[in-house]
Amino acid sequence: MQLITPTHHYQKSYCQYIRELGDEERYPFPLDFEHNDFPALLDKINNFTQGKNIPEHMVPSTTLWLVDNNELIGVTNLRHYLNEKIAHCGGHIGLGIRPSYRGKGLGYLLMKLSIDTLLKRGVHDIHIHCYKENIASARVITANNGMLDSEIIDSDHVIQRYRIKTS
Repeated sequence: MQLITPTHHYQKSYCQYIRELGDEERYPFPLDFEHNDFPALLDKINNFTQGKNIPEHMVPSTTLWLVDNNELIGVTNLRHYLNEKIAHCGGHIGLGIRPSYRGKGLGYLLMKLSIDTLLKRGVHDIHIHCYKENIASARVITANNGMLDSEIIDSDHVIQRYRIKTS
């Protein structure tokens, strides 16, 4: 398994992943991007990485895919830095595992690889947020040395805000 930059090679697997998600809320947010024009999707993901043409309330972020052989298994989105809004509710890492691969410890692996990537980018105070009712995400975060920092209420959800400090 490896973490890669999105590429056209995985278009079929990506589309299957989206179909598998069905009506569930998609994490991370780039999974909501229109994908019928796959080259345009890849361009949009690349623009976010470069900080080009991104909405005013967002920050540059890198999307990476966890793949095994020719199968896309998970997606992570790593924010390069946090603005006030994202520091309040959002954090550095958003990730998701394809439904047919859940329950196999791959969330832990994807989180570990995501944290390692941020550390290589020089981010040493990592914020990771999840819904309190998402027990699987909370376990993945704490298993990767995340410490609960605070809880907030956002609309009708309690958001748990974790931190990993490495410096």
